[in-house]
Amino acid sequence: MADGKAARKPTVRGRAMDGPGRPDSRPSGPKGSAAKGSSARPKETTARPPAVAKTPAGELLDALRRRIVSQDLPPGAPLREQDLASEFGVSRARIRDTFGILEERGLIERIPNRGAAVARLAAAKIDQLFEVREVLEAQTVRLATEKAPGETWDPLIELFGPAMDRVLAANDFDAYEAAIHRFRRTCIDRAENEVLRGLLDSLYDRTQVLIRRLVLVPGRAQEGMRQHRDILVAMRAGRAKTAERLKRANIQSARDWFRDYRKYLL
Repeated sequence: MADGKAARKPTVRGRAMDGPGRPDSRPSGPKGSAAKGSSARPKETTARPPAVAKTPAGELLDALRRRIVSQDLPPGAPLREQDLASEFGVSRARIRDTFGILEERGLIERIPNRGAAVARLAAAKIDQLFEVREVLEAQTVRLATEKAPGETWDPLIELFGPAMDRVLAANDFDAYEAAIHRFRRTCIDRAENEVLRGLLDSLYDRTQVLIRRLVLVPGRAQEGMRQHRDILVAMRAGRAKTAERLKRANIQSARDWFRDYRKYLL
């Protein structure tokens, strides 16, 4: 050039041109290019398992409680945090929190360095549970009889009527358990005592475990049905003290059956 300086290449928006009208094909920097002497590699991706829907805390607790009460998880069955966390899509911390509640209810036990397992029924604790049930459930029946009108008990009298004989003849013990549960809930509701409700609810799960085992003993469900029929007759007539006495006798009878068949039930 006349001025002695090298001529500048024409540019396209700030990029040098290799020739007339062609942008420079060389990379302009590290961005979008590999370092000198190396080739670009595709980014590796790791396949992820499908997401598991997270289970709310209340549903998690109910699901585990039902498995234990129904004995889908039998006494002594191990409960592994990681397996349950994966199944329900929650953290292990959430599982540990749920274990704490189940332990308070007497449904599981946590052993240091061994983890959690479904609690085994100890004979001494069963006797204590029957003693508490006798007092609380009989009191509930008395209060319910005093506070509710007689016709309140008509649906339950029908439920425990002749149709229940056919249910038990067919060995449909789930229907019998459902009837016992309905009787219990109606009595608690009609007793209108929140303190009593709280105490009974705290015993409910362990009570269900006992009922489920006892009804499998030949003849126990039939005797329990007859006892509840007598209780309901007294409640319908407004005889609160008689109903209370009969309910105590019902619990005492259940305790005696359990003692007689203890070696088969524990």
